[in-house]
Amino acid sequence: MVRHPIVIILVNCACRRVATGLLCLTMMICTRAWGDDVAVSFRTSIAPILLDHCLACHGPKKAEGGYRVDTYDELLKAGDSGEVPIATAPDQTSELLRRITCDDESERMPPESEPLTPEQIEQVRKWITAGGKFDGENPSQNLAFVIPPVQYAAPPETYSQSVPITAIAYSPDGKAIATSGYHEIAVWNSEDAKLARRIKNIGQRVFALSFSPDGQTLAVACGEPGRSGEVRLVDFNSGEMKGVVARSSDVALDLAYRPGSAELAIASADSMIRIINTETLAEVRTIASHADWVTAIAYSDDGTRFVSASRDSSAKVYDGATGELLSSYLGHGAAVRGVSILPDNKQVVSVGADNKLHRWDIEGANKVAEVAVGGEGYKLVRKGTHVLVPNSDKRLLRIDLSNNTIAQEFKGHNDWVLSACYQPTTTDEAAGQMIATGSFDGEVRIWNLADAALVRQWIAKP
Repeated sequence: MVRHPIVIILVNCACRRVATGLLCLTMMICTRAWGDDVAVSFRTSIAPILLDHCLACHGPKKAEGGYRVDTYDELLKAGDSGEVPIATAPDQTSELLRRITCDDESERMPPESEPLTPEQIEQVRKWITAGGKFDGENPSQNLAFVIPPVQYAAPPETYSQSVPITAIAYSPDGKAIATSGYHEIAVWNSEDAKLARRIKNIGQRVFALSFSPDGQTLAVACGEPGRSGEVRLVDFNSGEMKGVVARSSDVALDLAYRPGSAELAIASADSMIRIINTETLAEVRTIASHADWVTAIAYSDDGTRFVSASRDSSAKVYDGATGELLSSYLGHGAAVRGVSILPDNKQVVSVGADNKLHRWDIEGANKVAEVAVGGEGYKLVRKGTHVLVPNSDKRLLRIDLSNNTIAQEFKGHNDWVLSACYQPTTTDEAAGQMIATGSFDGEVRIWNLADAALVRQWIAKP
């Protein structure tokens, strides 16, 4: 059975039952006086209901009956039936309300699923009765943007089982290692593998971690698969939330700070790339050049270019200042999972589901070399002329780009190696430097870079 660390994460839908008597409730709704002054917020009450129970069948990609609910503006538009979704006058019937309260299962929404609870129905009724107003900033925004940033529930005190280490990062001083957890980031002492602290109020799953150039802010790409995604900017020392950016309808999968600027590039499973100004938290631009998940992103050393990888089997290079598309590479013929621009800004290396590392020219997008890596490669980590390749064959490979050969193998994990990072150092020398890896079974390993010897290992489970 084929599995993937992102694909296998299932989204569990909450099932609730409506009490008997929906027909009576509908009759009561119809006889209520128009203008019942009850303050129900679209942002906090109605949008979450639509996102959880309606968007799957009435979104931009799949609009059953020609009706969409992905934005407030779309919610107000009649579908193919021509019926008014939200009543604007006392003598009108709101088709949305009629459908969610209908006793006939062939008409009731959501179809082939549990009805909304009486409490949810009452929220919708009160909101419509009060005028169905929008209380956000932009009625054309996606629901995921309209809903206020979530204050997440606390993670479990102790985990019943480990979670895949899809993201790992050394602290700027090299004394701690941050790992992905469930609704949290776990911070471990690198010297003794003891849990130092836990950064909470994080999205359900974490897919990438990156420190700001000054080392003070940890950017966390996270989300709930198929439902929401975002990047949380966290003060690493205090754990305080500094901002929430790049909110979307699916998870954020990778991120990269642009050298020499305040910009942060974010790759998401909604097929979009978002460039954010981390000082103002404003979105600089959105790039929609991929047809599927954008799985990885990386800047050149000087920030003049960046490259993205996608499940659509392509890797693309852009101008770092303008976002202009410069080149597209289709040589993998399979999902691309990791990318890096080489120091000369003329070539790219990429890995993916074809079990090979490809080296190719940006101009012309022609392959110049390839290296068999034995399994599916994940996010690349380059330092100088060497690149680390986390691998589904339970190894981490260090490839020497000066001759396109495997220079080192870090072997010993019992499951897919999903993430890796270098210990910060002021030199390019391998002597005394460490590498950390994380695997699907929740294990973290620290290795000596000079001889690939194992230094320490533990299951990163609080």
